[in-house]
Amino acid sequence: MADLAVRAPLILKGEITQVIPLKPAQAGTVPAGFRRAYITVRTVALIRGEGGVAPNLSYLYDIQLDSRGKLPKLKKQPVLLFAQPGGRPGEIQLIAPDAQIGWTQPRESMVRAITGELLGARTPPVITGLGEAFHVAGTVQGEGETQIFLKTDSGEPVSLSIVRRPGQAPQWAVALGEIVDEAAAAPKRDSLLWYRLACFLPPALPAASVRTLAVADAEAARADYRVVIDGLGPCGRTRPGR
Repeated sequence: MADLAVRAPLILKGEITQVIPLKPAQAGTVPAGFRRAYITVRTVALIRGEGGVAPNLSYLYDIQLDSRGKLPKLKKQPVLLFAQPGGRPGEIQLIAPDAQIGWTQPRESMVRAITGELLGARTPPVITGLGEAFHVAGTVQGEGETQIFLKTDSGEPVSLSIVRRPGQAPQWAVALGEIVDEAAAAPKRDSLLWYRLACFLPPALPAASVRTLAVADAEAARADYRVVIDGLGPCGRTRPGR
């Protein structure tokens, strides 16, 4: 859902009112097992989009055929659409082949939450890679702190901090800004910040991030980075691409 929501300038809930399959000569190249159709929808709710949209919209969509090779019944079905404006008024273009999704209330709620964060005053930047890592061992066995800087598309500072204390589970947090303060915390699952981290961070700390560290400190930094990856959990991406 986030893969689609962050890319789409236009997100809406609609109800399919008409499905017109195209003849092969009109359809062009269509993947095997699909049929291209001209779809019209009634706009039910605009979730994201500057300037609004028409009450009725149309677009092309490749529909997956059922086990009998037939078109499923889509008329009157509620859908979520991730799109961009088309070439003419009342037309839209889906941003990806899978950008029409069957509507459910949980799905709409998730998309609205993601969109709210995207349009908020403090939007987490896109993570593009890992920068340098630093580790400081504590004065007693089992104590230490690691800080890992992240690369972002905007250049905004983002960093991870992992703290270990004897007899306690490691604690980690992410900071959006130059200073790591007490307000820094691990991101809430399914938030935009969680998505930026869980779905785009590499599984292990690369050698370039620890090239300036002593061997023991580099090993500690790698172990602390694993704490973050385990804490985030799997991305859960179900799309074939992004």
